[in-house]
Order: sequence, then C-alpha cells, then structure tokens
Amino acid sequence: MRNKRALRIISGLGGAAAIVAIVPSIAHAQEVSETQAILDNIWVFIAGCLVFFMQAGFALVEAGLTRAKNVVNIFAKNLSDALIGVLAFFACGYAFAFGSGGGKLIGSGSYFLNGEDLTAFPGMDDPTAVHLTVATTFFFQVVFAATAVTIASGAMAERTKFSAYLVFSAIMTAFIYPVVVHWTWGGGLIAQMNIGDAVYSDFAGSGIVHMTGGIAALMGAAFLGPRIGKYGADGRPRAIPGHNIPFAILGVFILWLGWFGFNPGSELIADAYVMTVALNTMLAAAAGGVVTTIVIWMKAGKPDLAMIGNGVLAGLVAITAPCGAVTPLMSVVIGAIAGVLVVYSVFFFDRVHIDDPVGAISVHGVCGAWGVLSVGLFAKYDDVFLGREDAGLFYGGGLDQLAMQLVMVLVIAAWVAVTTAAAFFILKKTIGLRVSAEEEIAGLDVLEHGLAGYAGDLAHV
Repeated sequence: MRNKRALRIISGLGGAAAIVAIVPSIAHAQEVSETQAILDNIWVFIAGCLVFFMQAGFALVEAGLTRAKNVVNIFAKNLSDALIGVLAFFACGYAFAFGSGGGKLIGSGSYFLNGEDLTAFPGMDDPTAVHLTVATTFFFQVVFAATAVTIASGAMAERTKFSAYLVFSAIMTAFIYPVVVHWTWGGGLIAQMNIGDAVYSDFAGSGIVHMTGGIAALMGAAFLGPRIGKYGADGRPRAIPGHNIPFAILGVFILWLGWFGFNPGSELIADAYVMTVALNTMLAAAAGGVVTTIVIWMKAGKPDLAMIGNGVLAGLVAITAPCGAVTPLMSVVIGAIAGVLVVYSVFFFDRVHIDDPVGAISVHGVCGAWGVLSVGLFAKYDDVFLGREDAGLFYGGGLDQLAMQLVMVLVIAAWVAVTTAAAFFILKKTIGLRVSAEEEIAGLDVLEHGLAGYAGDLAHV
C-alpha cells in the first residue's frame, strides 16, 4: 500500500538490529524480522478494533443530536453500516480498492478474498516493506469503509426510508468509496498524478474517508430536503434540539478514542512514530474544541455544548491527513482553524436550507477538505507519501504541494458528488428515498422498526 517507509522501518527495527549485531546469523535475523512483522500485525489489528468502536461513537452522537422518536432508527442505520459494509467490502469493495488487476481507475481480482493467502507476511526479504497479512489489511480497511458511509447517515437522519438507506450503504461500501481508495492508497489515478515534485498526501483519510462521507452526506441531505418544521414561513431556520446531549458528548469521547486507532494505526507498522501521530491527533482535537467554544460563545452568546463537541471532531477530521507530516504546533493551528470553520459552515448550510441534523457535512466534508489542503501549507516531514521534507508552502516548498492537494480534493469531490447523486436519484424514483409526512411526524422508530427506543414498562395480565 505504501512504499516509502525505509527510514521508519529501520528505526522500528533498531532493537532488532542490535540483536542481530550480537548474534549475526541469517536465521536469527529472519526470526527478528518475523517478530517485527507479528508486532506490526497485532498493532494494526488493535488500531482496527479502535476504529470499529467508532461506530458506537457515531451512533451516540447522531442519536443524541436528534429526537427521541427516531433513536431506534439511528442505531439501526449505524448497525446496518457495519453489517452491510463488512459483507459488501468483502464481496467486491476490497477488490475494487486493492485488487492487483484492473487499471488506474478501478482494481479487480481478489473478490471474496479468493486466491489470497490470508496469513503470509509479504516482503520478508525487504526490510523496508510493510509486512501486513491480507487478513490484517482487510480488517483495517473494512472498518474505514464502514466509517465513510456512517458519516452520511447523520445528515440524512429523521426522514430517510430505512430500505433506501440500506441500498445506499451497500453501494457506498461496495463501489463509491473503494474507487476513491484505489485512486489513492491503492496506487491508482490520484496516486499517479504529480505537479512538479509534488504528489498527493493523505496519511489517514481526511479526504479519502471523511470528505468522501461528507460529500455523500451533502448529496443525501440535498435530495431529501429539510425536515418538516426546520424552516419557518419566512425561510429562517428553526432549532430542532437533540433529545440527549449526554449521549452526543459520550459519542464524541468514543470517537476521540477511536481516532487513536484511525490515525496512528495508519502508520501500518509498530514503530516510534506511532506516538508522534497520536500526539498530533490529541492536540488538534483539543484545539478544535477550545476554538469552537470561543467562536460559538461570541456568536451565539452561549457555549453550545453540541457545537463544542463538533469542534473536537472537526479538529480530529482536519488532522487526519497531515498527522504524519506536521509538527505538534502546526497540529494545534490546523485543529484551531477547523474549530472556526465548523461553526461558520454549520450556519452557512442552515441558511441555504441544507438540513444536516448533526453537522456531518461541516465536520467531515468541509473540515476534511481543509485537512487535505493543510498538508500543502504546513507539511514539514516526509509522511511516506510526500517523498521529501519541507513540502509545505510555509516551509519553503512552494505552491506545488498545495496545488496537488487541491486537485485531489476536486477529483474526490466530483466523483463522490456525481455517483451519490446518481444513486439517490435512482432510489428516489424507484423505492423512494423519504418517508411520508405522517411517518416523519410520528417518528421512524415504531412505523419503520416496530418498537420505540424508550418504551415504558407495560403490565401484561
């Protein structure tokens, strides 16, 4: 998946090199290499578990920021994203993303992982290679795929047909998202582009995962239209408060925890640099939350806790691309700017009648794009994509890297917008995309799922 890892892997094998120096036998060197490979796989598996747990965080944030009558529907969609996402990515998504066949537009082969040796450590004769088994790679990548589609569910909350959402979830994880991955981490279209010496960089997926989900969220919200009662007769937006802010903030903490798998896990090896990525991730999240607190307090007169939670997530989304290339201080700057962007973006989409109940478009779409672009401004270190130090504009790297990052944003945005628009259009014209007005007013839980999220105790005689 990535080839420019020589320096970090050599660093990660420093202890191994010392042992080899003491017992300089080829057999012992091979044994140490296998030990490192096992550690790499265990670490990436643990990181994948943390990313998988983010599904719980998304469910709590979305449920908390919407109304009680839709809580079952929210959790059902998040659970379905995991269920459908795993099977769709297994069937063809992984092949489209990483299959060795095909070309620069889409991969092929490895459908249902057929023909793959799931347990072999690749590249054992190359000390600079990543030694993840196919099983480990699939596990780590499939939880990213489930994350991408879950982002859209929040913006589509409280008015989407469950059956239509299931079809969309399958399309997203089987085709739309895997193509983006193939173009980037899979070595396809975007990975083969360059502007001068600049090639794309997106360490853990501000653009590949989060902006992809955010653009899908934007198209879903646009095709659905606003919730009943969201806008008054004068066109001004009305607040529709979430029913459980503690749910939402607990979800933010769970997502924050999961991000320590999302970003450091994308190093793909167990080495010292993992903690640098984790540090940058922590700092950006804190900066995003603090700056959002200040901005919303000044703008609305109160420190809106739901908005502050989104500020934390905005910082996390923004640092996801540059987390391997920037200094800790620049991580704070990137998170802080995201904290400003998310507030003004939420208010902007409200004004243009794009009803996003949880702010997913702003957090993941807008701040995801900012994260990708920030690489072109603040990149100091080679993050294994860049291939050079001081690539950012503010470190003397010129405009090439920023231009390359912008091209990446535009290509991904265009692909996701066109394909999701086509999917939503077809769903709207066939099985229908939005529930009836009566069902929306009553709530989706009982009419769509046959049970209420907060049913009272009933005595049965």
